[in-house]
Amino acid sequence: MITSRILVVLLSAAIAVHAASEAPLARRILHERRRAPPQGWTPRRRADPDTVLPLSIALKQSNLDNLDDYLLDIADPESPNYGRWWTPSRVLETFRPSKASHDSVRAWLSGDGIDGSRIRASKDQSYLLVNVSVAEAESLLATQYYVYQHEDGYEHVGCHHGYHLPEHIVDHVDLVSPTVHFETLRFASHAMRKRSVRPSSSNMQRPNGAPVSKMNGTVYTDAEHCDQQATLDCFRALYDFYPDLKETDRNTVAVVELADQTLNSDDLAMFLKKFNPEAAKALPSFIPIDQLNSTLADFNETDPNIISEADLDFELIIGLLGAQQQVRNYQVGASGSINFLLDSLDGSYCTFEGGDDPNIDGVLNPEDCGTAPLSHVISVSFTGGEDFPPFYMQRQCTELGKISMMGVTFLFASGDNGVASNGDNLCLSSNGTAVPGPGNFLPNFPSTCPYVTAVGATQVDPGKSVHDPESATSPFGSGGGFSNVFPRPKFQHRQVEAYLKRLGNRVAPGLFNASGRGIPDVSANGFPTAVVIDQNYTLAGGTSASTPVFGAILTAVNDARLAHGRGPVGWINPAIYSHWFADAFHDITNGTNPGCGTDGFPALPGWDPVTGLGTPDFPKLVKRFLWLP
Repeated sequence: MITSRILVVLLSAAIAVHAASEAPLARRILHERRRAPPQGWTPRRRADPDTVLPLSIALKQSNLDNLDDYLLDIADPESPNYGRWWTPSRVLETFRPSKASHDSVRAWLSGDGIDGSRIRASKDQSYLLVNVSVAEAESLLATQYYVYQHEDGYEHVGCHHGYHLPEHIVDHVDLVSPTVHFETLRFASHAMRKRSVRPSSSNMQRPNGAPVSKMNGTVYTDAEHCDQQATLDCFRALYDFYPDLKETDRNTVAVVELADQTLNSDDLAMFLKKFNPEAAKALPSFIPIDQLNSTLADFNETDPNIISEADLDFELIIGLLGAQQQVRNYQVGASGSINFLLDSLDGSYCTFEGGDDPNIDGVLNPEDCGTAPLSHVISVSFTGGEDFPPFYMQRQCTELGKISMMGVTFLFASGDNGVASNGDNLCLSSNGTAVPGPGNFLPNFPSTCPYVTAVGATQVDPGKSVHDPESATSPFGSGGGFSNVFPRPKFQHRQVEAYLKRLGNRVAPGLFNASGRGIPDVSANGFPTAVVIDQNYTLAGGTSASTPVFGAILTAVNDARLAHGRGPVGWINPAIYSHWFADAFHDITNGTNPGCGTDGFPALPGWDPVTGLGTPDFPKLVKRFLWLP
């Protein structure tokens, strides 16, 4: 501990001296910093001053202060413009960084000794990139670079203590990398061996807190044993989900798989033959995104660690929707960064070298930019702790909001570790760093982004039936809580305030940020889910199961709207929190989501940070959304 304090003092002194030496050029202001390196990283030595860094400068986008207003204008049920989603070109032109930002940053770089011929720009002027030496970067950013080593042996060049920008440049720049952003190696070793690109911290983990076991004895297909095996018929009975799909040619839905996570087609066929025989030959349409080795579908992988998530996703969503509705498979390759998905959906988000933060996402050349078709519903069963640098999360969340403006609904699993971060089960220490064990609550990102719909998990209690109220999952804590980065949005203010009043002092106020965005928004059954993995009938589950279940239901809602001459529901959060949808969900009032050495939050009447607004009542959801233009 003494060594760490001495190191911080020395680093701070070094920064102060260096910043003072830069004063004649321009007054520098601290732009980003970390209180400490992320878990598992240790500074080892000063970086070689001649090492070349690919410095990437993300320029501030225009009109971001109006993003909420733009979205509410087309997603609030009270707005006369509800459902009038924007075109991609309108989104691009509205948020393109200004020429003033572009010119100001170029002038700063040139004035500080970087020849203009070395500076390159992305096609939409959103990023500037310049290869600089460590010595040049330290001068530009008034910082000091170190070589950090991860406990797994990987090395990384960065400056966790922070970097500075000239005062007149701060308002023109979102973030600069590589700086305070670290890889945290979230995937297991088998994934690292299979990829030629090193795994990255932006690789979300699939929720894995739910117990997994092979099924012994009878495999049920009905809705009579849903406390023991949650089958497709259980979901249909619980949510009155018996859609008559009519617009499958025009309706679109996609499931996202990251890095090496891939479907086994034999498992899907075995599942469908058992639970939905009419769809037994169905397969998703394969849409490769930044695939390094092949752009052809290969659904023959058999490693359970690689196929389990994709098997779960596609078995549930195809099983519920049937063969008539084509389901897309966005297969994000390379490091599996969510940013590569966003790049493929919106070419303006790409950097020209690939990766929106090369230090987090990795670098690809060439990269898929704007090559993937948009889908009305996008289901993502991966999420991770909200412990990335705030500017990085804010820029990614902004992009999710921009794509949502085009009529897209993003569904993200809320996580399986209760009030702790997904997968790593981390909490926040007193100094704000993510650590194992007790501490302040650490929710998951991108689930906390207000422009996505976060999905929690429920269960039929032992000895109960589909006719009884569900509870929050008890074998694992359904992810939920309050963001430490994103403030509470207007659309959920009334419900969250009501919950906090009911909560009282049952959870110590200092453990969570009561003014932050609350998650999840909704829930669906997530345990014990009957699936097929590696040719075995298996009980699994988690929010990675409830998310595609909710995705299937929302896809059927879109089908009904399209059949009535309306558009897709798009960003649903303002609608489902409004009085229009007050009776469209089954309220969940039993259970908690333990984590961080506590019982977490309790589920209470109304919205709560365990199960959100509750589970869907499909006929009422359709009816309410058909009320809207």
